[in-house]
Amino acid sequence: MSTQHPTADPAAGAAVKAADRAHVFHSWSAQGLIDPLAVAGAEGSYFWDYDGNRYLDFSCQLVNTNIGHQHPKVVAAIQEQAARMCTIAPGFAVDVRSEAARLVAERTPGDLDKIFFTNGGAEAVENAVRMARLHTGRPKVLSAYRSYHGATAAAINLTGDPRRWPSDTASAGVVHFWAPFLYRSPFHSGSEQQECERALAHLEDTIVFEGPATIAAIILETVPGTAGIMVPPPGYLAGVRELCDRYGIVFVLDEVMAGFGRTGRWFAADHFGVTPDLLTFAKGVNSGYVPLGGVAISAEIAATFDERPYPGGLTYSGHPLACASAVATINAMAEEGIVENAARIGEQVLGPGLRELAERHPSVGEVRGMGVFWAVELVKDRATREPLVPYNAAGEANAPMGAFAAACKKSGLWPFVNMNRTHVVPPCTVTEEEAKEGLAILDEALTVADGFTV
Repeated sequence: MSTQHPTADPAAGAAVKAADRAHVFHSWSAQGLIDPLAVAGAEGSYFWDYDGNRYLDFSCQLVNTNIGHQHPKVVAAIQEQAARMCTIAPGFAVDVRSEAARLVAERTPGDLDKIFFTNGGAEAVENAVRMARLHTGRPKVLSAYRSYHGATAAAINLTGDPRRWPSDTASAGVVHFWAPFLYRSPFHSGSEQQECERALAHLEDTIVFEGPATIAAIILETVPGTAGIMVPPPGYLAGVRELCDRYGIVFVLDEVMAGFGRTGRWFAADHFGVTPDLLTFAKGVNSGYVPLGGVAISAEIAATFDERPYPGGLTYSGHPLACASAVATINAMAEEGIVENAARIGEQVLGPGLRELAERHPSVGEVRGMGVFWAVELVKDRATREPLVPYNAAGEANAPMGAFAAACKKSGLWPFVNMNRTHVVPPCTVTEEEAKEGLAILDEALTVADGFTV
């Protein structure tokens, strides 16, 4: 299924790779052990290398190119803005920044009508936490173990996965708790309702024993992303909202990955009828064409800073090129029915297709998700639910997942693999034909994973 692309130029690819290896320091990597693919170009749901191999992008890069690669309306908007005004300091009022803020605020739930722009998701989380602490005068923030909130100082301490461990200061004012996840329930639940009830009881116990008067905020990914795309059970987020109201705690929803069409709605919160006090966003707001993130702020928290200066800022906050790309992205998503497409593809193609694969492949323990936001949990043994590889596996211990990923790439699909899972996260613009192409490649690759089951 891998196809040749006309721009094949192996010599150019070798030069790009050599320069990268000589000078680029890569994130999350042992520098001497990586072999990054040299990418020549991208369009829509595909990208390709210099050897002419084309890949269906089922990772959306880092689950952020929601509108696909090189959307012509967004590219044109960036070009037009660059010709008009490339940059201006955040302290000025600028048409494109104002319009981007208006379009975001128009789509956020409730009264989240003030927008603080950042360069990405981690900075959005940093500033949301700062706002919550200043608003409440309290130091602690509660976050879930199965979570990822970014790699900056506060965000990495809030994160629940192993990427936190090397940077965990143990003094960041963060307390972790267990959020609901029925398939691997920490509460030994037998149903979604039971999982919801027990998870909320556990969270309230955590609040009570930590001291409500010390807790500024609870932050949750509306639908956790990198940690496993675990859709919360009905009533859970509403229950967290009620606990926050009862104890005077700021409720922060992290929609950096789940927002802007990913779940088949503008924001994942729309599925659950819940309005947080602060909502963080990035990624899909402009598909990462130019770095942009932000915090949507409730009227009550915004009012805290009416007469009191907010002690935070960024040189590139609301950068004109980034805001122009956001305006074009949001307008294109609305005009072209892209959010609705994500919902339809999830309901009619990805959901049914992945469940059908689960029936045939013993390596698939569970399939879960919504929109174009799905996880396939790979297991050694369906009965015991033992993961295909151990938690945080590396090297030889991770060989089964490595073999699965290699099989995907060999057949022309670029997967998003984390721990013992593959996430199915194509662009919100993915067509039915492309989604079925991806499912067919996953079918082949899962046969490789099946070889590691008991």
